Amino acid sequence: MTLLIENRGAVRILTMNRPEKRNALNAELTKGLLDALRAADADESVGAIVLTGAAPGFCAGADLSEFKDLQQAVAAENRAELTMQLHLVFSQIRVPVVSAVNGHAMGGGAGLAIAADMAVMADSAKLGYPEAKHGIVAAIVMANLVRQVGRKAAFELVALGEPIDAQRALQLGMVNRVVPLSELMNTALSFAEKLAAMKRPAMAETKRLFHEVADLALAPALERGRDTNRRMRNFSQLGKK
Repeated sequence: MTLLIENRGAVRILTMNRPEKRNALNAELTKGLLDALRAADADESVGAIVLTGAAPGFCAGADLSEFKDLQQAVAAENRAELTMQLHLVFSQIRVPVVSAVNGHAMGGGAGLAIAADMAVMADSAKLGYPEAKHGIVAAIVMANLVRQVGRKAAFELVALGEPIDAQRALQLGMVNRVVPLSELMNTALSFAEKLAAMKRPAMAETKRLFHEVADLALAPALERGRDTNRRMRNFSQLGKK
């Protein structure tokens, strides 16, 4: 199985399971992740998700060996669409996601690591966007990167393609915590359990509003906040009846 799924109370753990390929994203794993994230969101018993990779790596990015079979334009377009949907779904689902970056996260793998709502990174792991070194572009993953990192740092990452260590990722705000590998899952699960303990409607609205206002000017962002305030106040009142 390319994806392992485990429940620990209200937390669902998704483990990318292609260790021999450092969990590189082929079409099967990409679709499996997309379906699993959507399924967890639809499951009322799931309050948070932890995403990690089978040792030794978190995710090496796209499985380039598969691309030789994507010569036809339709096949290439379908694969690009699938990849785009995977990176978009993190902001669309109501359930918060914590990435547990247990090893190197490169290219699309780095994109997955920071697409999560929170990220915990092992101090031995590295993160990078090496696409330019291979004559390609960090295309789909760039959208999340430039929204989370200052422009100069983001351009350095995608233009030079040099990996950064965990402490640098922390300084840039790409991850929330850096811990020894032995403490990684416990730390990620602790975050996830705290998130799962929140009232689901409040968490869903918090996440929806967070992603909505991130790219709005101040006035419309405040208006969205006002509308959410009104909606949640009414929800609270209804819940008391």
